[in-house]
Amino acid sequence: MASQYDVIVLGSGPGGYVAAIRASQLGMKTAIVERESLGGICLNWGCIPTKALLKSAQVFEYIKHSENYGITISGEAKPDFGAVIKRSRGVADSMSKGVTFLMKKNKIDVLFGNGKVKPGKKIDVTDKDGKTAEYEAKHIIIATGGRARALPAVPIDGEKVIEYRKAMSLTKQPESMLVIGSGAIGVEFAYVYASMGTKVTIVEFMPRIVPVEDEEISKELAKNYKKLGVDIYTSSEVTKVDTSGKLSKVYVKTPDGEKTFDVEVVLSAAGVVANIENIGLEETGIKTEKGKITTDDFYRTNVDGYYAIGDCTKGQALAHVASAEAIICVEKIAGLDHVEPMNYNNIPGCTYCTPEIASVGYTEAAAKEAGYDILVGKFPLSASGKAKAAGAPEGFVKVIFDKKYGEWLGAHFIGYNVTEIIAEVVAARRLETTGHEILKAVHPHPTISESIKDATEAAYGEAIHL
Repeated sequence: MASQYDVIVLGSGPGGYVAAIRASQLGMKTAIVERESLGGICLNWGCIPTKALLKSAQVFEYIKHSENYGITISGEAKPDFGAVIKRSRGVADSMSKGVTFLMKKNKIDVLFGNGKVKPGKKIDVTDKDGKTAEYEAKHIIIATGGRARALPAVPIDGEKVIEYRKAMSLTKQPESMLVIGSGAIGVEFAYVYASMGTKVTIVEFMPRIVPVEDEEISKELAKNYKKLGVDIYTSSEVTKVDTSGKLSKVYVKTPDGEKTFDVEVVLSAAGVVANIENIGLEETGIKTEKGKITTDDFYRTNVDGYYAIGDCTKGQALAHVASAEAIICVEKIAGLDHVEPMNYNNIPGCTYCTPEIASVGYTEAAAKEAGYDILVGKFPLSASGKAKAAGAPEGFVKVIFDKKYGEWLGAHFIGYNVTEIIAEVVAARRLETTGHEILKAVHPHPTISESIKDATEAAYGEAIHL
């Protein structure tokens, strides 16, 4: 007789464990299946440990430029790469233990092993010893996440050609690295390694780095990375990697012809693919499209009783998106009133390099393409008292409003601590706040957040501090 639950969640990342907790809160008997470590990629190999690495890199930057803050350090400062990696892993481990505590607190059964969904609202879980147990649930939520995309021309060998998991657990700091792709993963690792002394080259297929961001953001980040010593090749493609020598020889097709680079490590950071293989989708009849599980607005698949959330579905591959989808999915299952579909045009994106990037809504180009008559305001952080005092005057805050109604169409930030202020825009857009209301909202001084008001003033021709 199979063990029976109201809800079983396959995967314990920020989508899976949030779904399990919310289901338990709503009175459902819940289990979660995990093949590796609780917390998934985000807590163990993604969001959290990368931020620990970035903080170490940032601290080293502070030390190198301590005289700018009136502090003299005798002797040479240098990173202890092994200790940096160890700290990062320690942070990840502590967060994973935190999820373990949350599972116990919410009386959620944790089933360790490889899960495979089956027809009839069942799931097999095979443990590390090869023993398989069958479980049954009224509702099964698939939250298997994603993994690094492997490029056909650049096979990952885990030594000379690596992906993000290996990049945060190398035992030795490489002298040179070529990063393929300049999305969040690519530029974050580029900053970590370049700031600690590795010679970094970025190769991006699109015409500019961080290509999903507003064009002005891309230009600003490129300018700052070039100052850091990072070489950037856009509209370029890695066609071949020869790993037979001591150094890998990387062949890159650029607008100026083919170039070759001899590097110690190649980091493939060309996006994410869904983990949907060998989890029973075909046998259960669950439909997929373009490598993702297809769902409706409440994350129901085409098969009754089966749901999918997070990176294995079509939405943005972001931890906070997975968590939000989890809550919507579970609350709909529970029959709560007023459960609304996600507005995917109001999802904030954050990149934690230095300078940080945060954005939400339409870019300037997209707003124009959508037919809006727009007002655009920018406030340079070189005019921000808080940024200047922090020694970080690089970057700007940019806001976009609809000229006719004042609707807040988008916001695009690059600079010191800007990931901490983007939520103001998300909440304001959710509440249909207009630019005029932002002008009247008192912002604290000195803060980075007041730059939002300054940029809004600029959009409406009322700039005080410019």
